[in-house]
Parts: sequence; C-alpha cells; structure tokens
Amino acid sequence: MDKQHKASIDGDQWAQCVRDHGWLWNAASVPASATLILAHGAGAPMDSGWMSDMAARLATQGVNVLRFEFPYMAQRRVDGGKRPPNPAPKLLECWREVYAVVRRHVTGRLAIGGKSMGGRMASLLADELEADALVCLGYPFYAVGKPEKPRVEHLAALKTRTLIVQGERDALGNREAVEAYTLAPGIEVFWLEAADHDLKPLKASGFTHEQHLDAAAKKVAGFL
Repeated sequence: MDKQHKASIDGDQWAQCVRDHGWLWNAASVPASATLILAHGAGAPMDSGWMSDMAARLATQGVNVLRFEFPYMAQRRVDGGKRPPNPAPKLLECWREVYAVVRRHVTGRLAIGGKSMGGRMASLLADELEADALVCLGYPFYAVGKPEKPRVEHLAALKTRTLIVQGERDALGNREAVEAYTLAPGIEVFWLEAADHDLKPLKASGFTHEQHLDAAAKKVAGFL
C-alpha cells in the first residue's frame, strides 16, 4: 500500500473491517488513484472468476477494489441453495450500508459500480450517495429480447460521472439499441468490438477475451 493510502487508511482497522463483513479487498499494486466498490451480477458471486480477474486487473492499474455480496448471494454461500436476487429495495439498502462503512474508512475518490445487475443498482443510488464516479461493466439496459422496454429512465438525468463498458453485441444492451437511448451528458459508453455481456468477443473479430478485459480495466483506471 502506498504512502498516500497508508496515511488515509488505518490498515489494521480496515483489514479487520473487511474480514468482519466477509468482503474481498484488492489493494492497488501501484499508487492508487481511487477506490471502487464493485458489486456482482445476478447469477455469480463476488469471487467468481470474472469478478476476481477484473478486480486483479484494476488493482494493477492503480485502483483499490472492494467486493461485497448482496444478501441472497451471501445466503447461497451458507446453504448452497440457488435463489433469485432480492427485491430491488433490499439490494439498494445493502448498497447504502456497504457504501456508508467504506466511506468512513477510505478517503480520497470513492467510486461505485458493478457487473450487470450490481452496476444497475449502483446507478440508481449514485446521485443519492454523492459517489465520485459510477462504473458499469456490462449494463443491463433491457431484459434479453426486450430492447423496447429499456431500463434507462434514471440514466437520462444522472448527474454522477459515469463510465459504461459495453460489448457491441451484448444481449442486454447492444450498440444499435443503446445508441438510440437518451443518456445524461455525463455518461460515457466505451464499446468493445463484437463483445458479449461478459465482454468476450467473437473469434472472427480478431480480439481475444484477454485483450478486451485488459482494455476495460485500463479504461476504468483512466476514467477514475
């Protein structure tokens, strides 16, 4: 941990806090520019291969990453039973609680965001929490096959600086559909060529999944 963050984070106290809550913490391996609270998507936990990989990539780019789990996913870890996400109010309350704790411990720029559903829930609270930035990785603009019913009303008035990293062929928000929506001027959409919801490109594109994930991490770090 660099000198700046040694001065602004009580290492022992923060480490104990992370352990007590069952969270995961990737400290930036170079001087940190910001801290990002990164929420998981609907179907995979905070320590899924995708989430762990992205957190590690961001840490090497100078971003501290804190991962947590929504109640339904934490319960799955206890009993092994699969269950759907909690109702939105419960997910939002969880976000508020996590943010409040992290904000007390971490000074400097604090951004929120997540993969798919986790990012969408963060977007609903970004202005309320006065987060320094919002990062959405694969935003679920609509349910699969229903681009005519977009979940974008709040994005038109969003005041928080926002970066959305999106695959051009994402089944929950492809480029053609998304570019027809009205988004707030503070929202930047970073498109990854021929990529799906996990940012994985078609082989014919000439890109690899590794390249796209790396490009996403670099873009997020630069944005923050």
